[in-house]
Amino acid sequence: MLEFIPLLDKHSSVPIYVQLYQYIKQKIEDGDIPEGALLPSIRYLSGQLKISKNTVDGAYQQLLAEGYVASKARVGLVVLPLEQPVLSPSLQEIKYKSKVPMDNKEETFEYDFKYGDIDVNFFPIQIWKRCLTQALTDELEQLLSPGERQGYVGLREELANYLFQSRGVVCSEEQIVICSGTQHAISLILQLLSKNGERSVAMENPSYDGAKSVFNNHGWSIKPIRLEKDGIDIEQLKKVEAKVAYITPSHQFPYGMVLSIQKRLLLLEWANQNGSFIIEDDYDSEFRYQGQPIPSLKALDAKENVIYLGTFSKSFSPAVRVSYIVLPQRLMDAYNHMYGNYYQSVPSIVQKGLYILMNEGHFTSHIRKMRKVYENKHKTLVDALNKYMGNHIEIIGQKAGLHLLVNVKYRSTEELVKEAKKVGVRVYDPTLYALNDSEVNSSLIMMGFGGVSEEKIDKGVQLLNKAWFNGDN
Repeated sequence: MLEFIPLLDKHSSVPIYVQLYQYIKQKIEDGDIPEGALLPSIRYLSGQLKISKNTVDGAYQQLLAEGYVASKARVGLVVLPLEQPVLSPSLQEIKYKSKVPMDNKEETFEYDFKYGDIDVNFFPIQIWKRCLTQALTDELEQLLSPGERQGYVGLREELANYLFQSRGVVCSEEQIVICSGTQHAISLILQLLSKNGERSVAMENPSYDGAKSVFNNHGWSIKPIRLEKDGIDIEQLKKVEAKVAYITPSHQFPYGMVLSIQKRLLLLEWANQNGSFIIEDDYDSEFRYQGQPIPSLKALDAKENVIYLGTFSKSFSPAVRVSYIVLPQRLMDAYNHMYGNYYQSVPSIVQKGLYILMNEGHFTSHIRKMRKVYENKHKTLVDALNKYMGNHIEIIGQKAGLHLLVNVKYRSTEELVKEAKKVGVRVYDPTLYALNDSEVNSSLIMMGFGGVSEEKIDKGVQLLNKAWFNGDN
């Protein structure tokens, strides 16, 4: 049996389970714990290290989530290889066609499980007002100017520190570009990469429709890559001609799986061998309800092939319209040459307000509070689905984020959406996010919960049960 001798500092600000997780993870990556090795049982390790079983379980759950180990029935946790082959399905290249309806009028529903909404009741409005007021009184002349081309340097410095602490991203403020939303950020990236003649992108299928629209509008061909249970199919990716890949590795959108460590390494190897770039959209990494947030792909990027995208839309508010890019250092000369005459698109007062919010610690406090709020809503939704219709459904992607998918057995998505509307509930069709409808289960529905109260979550699921199953469970 493996013997662990970690130096666990009980006086450190880093939780014990995180220290244990980091110790085991490093041992696996260094080869000290070989492929196929069996981790000690929770009971044994807690007794050996004189720590609680919950502490050991927390470390093990994080290793499971990141794909370092797998649970084997009646055996335990087995260490996985850091690189493993995957089966390659038939290839398919499809030109993206917009599925957004021309009529933008939306019906209103009492119970609307819309993805992308935040809980406005917990928005720190007084703190935000004070930050903006302070921004107006400090350096007014600077606020009334167009501002620095890449964004306010103070905000970029705060972001560099935040990304290192929370996502493991090592960068300087010089590599960060402030943008007015993720789509604006992707547009800048595409123009930058087009200088090298790139015009095709590999995307997870399904994926974020907002990104697909930008690729399409810039005339890029989209090559859909199917998903497996641990993320994008690397073998299929290797067979397509694409020098750019757009992925959501820490919480795949919309399916919710985490890209395993094996595939992360293979993906980075693909980029290095092909001279390719990976656009990592890290859109809601703050909200994970089991273990620590999954480390970013950028944190493993030794060859500077990952372009990192972050946003304040989920963590703070979509209304501020602020996202940011972390560019590889080797792209900075090209960026400065191409965008030397561009003005900054985000208002100086908003940038300065966000700087004050982060610098005074309010942003991290808000994240901690909202993580608990959304965790409670997430639990309420999962519990309600299991309680009222557990025998009829399967829940997908339920460990993180502000939405989940529900597979309603033997029913069509179109039928489910229509019947839900009849009882005043709106749920969503995830085929909107697919480049090929055949890659999406025809009985899936998507439910966001960020902007729905716990009471309405429970009542809405009851109404869905009534509409879909006549109240039977």
